[in-house]
Amino acid sequence: MISEQKIKMALQCPMPKLDFDIITLGHGSGGLLTNRLLDSGVFELLKNDLLDERHDGAIFNVEAGRMAFSTDSYVISPIFFPGGNIGELAVNGTVNDLAMCGARAKHLSLAFILEEGLTMREFWEVLVGIKYAAEQAGVQIVTGDTKVVERGKGDKIFINTSGVGMLHPRAHISKSRVQPGDKILISGHIATHGMAIMSVRQGLEFETTLLSDTTNLNHTVMGLLDVFGDHIHLLHDPTRGGVATVLNELARDTRLGINLLERGIPVLDEVAGACELLGLDPLYVANEGIFIAVVAAAAADSVLEFLQADTNGSAASIIGEVTAEHPRQVLLHSKIGGKRVVNMPVGEQLPRIC
Repeated sequence: MISEQKIKMALQCPMPKLDFDIITLGHGSGGLLTNRLLDSGVFELLKNDLLDERHDGAIFNVEAGRMAFSTDSYVISPIFFPGGNIGELAVNGTVNDLAMCGARAKHLSLAFILEEGLTMREFWEVLVGIKYAAEQAGVQIVTGDTKVVERGKGDKIFINTSGVGMLHPRAHISKSRVQPGDKILISGHIATHGMAIMSVRQGLEFETTLLSDTTNLNHTVMGLLDVFGDHIHLLHDPTRGGVATVLNELARDTRLGINLLERGIPVLDEVAGACELLGLDPLYVANEGIFIAVVAAAAADSVLEFLQADTNGSAASIIGEVTAEHPRQVLLHSKIGGKRVVNMPVGEQLPRIC
């Protein structure tokens, strides 16, 4: 499935006629073919005043205040999946990393490593995904790089995005602010992205199409900080390693304990079924469009109500609490009254997931 907005974007961005049907090593030479590829694709589709300078970097003015900077690389397989593609994921991922710092992303860099043999059609569809995600997030692509590797030396396309943004004036996001009694909220259903990818890899079919939850979270987070400011102690997106990894890192770094409530953890039925079929625990599966918030206990119910009224938080829930008991340990309280320790994952359950 593809949203109406994405269909409209694709229709507005018809693929130009190119001299080649596939990426060749010559497209990474820095010469004529590279310029033709960038001119007819990247520069034309993503054009803005800063990118149009076509310099090795971008020069821009910043507001007075604190700035956040983040970078990430994306190697997901397959590069097209239900609900998105590697291009959307790359933009949303860096926008969200900045949002977890309490910053609104403003400018992104974009670097491609292309494998010889990638079709121009595939590259164009990734670019359209990038344009769509950037417009939805309200960010500009202002600089970048393109390299090509020999056939068999990559996997179609890898992308790196780096971003900068100004911190919200009420953002004070730090593990040092987490304290016993703080409530732990999650903004939506867990494990959806990971299972959407696995459904393609394993050929699983569901009664309804399972879509990745990849989206930008910056608008939601900025609204949250506008209203609750100092009550938001920590934000984190549970991407690789899932919710379990984020909470274990939190317990380790703060030397506090976490009580996790199974009854509060939102999981779609089809996701839970797919995880059971594949022998996976949803707590360890990657996510791309949700975040964890650690908030002051007094504000938790109000924060939850705020999130549930937001498009990105309709399935938000309070899933746990920080405690001084059992330090450095995450303890899951099951629906039937039992308890078990949720450990840090030893290895990667689902490689190449983001």
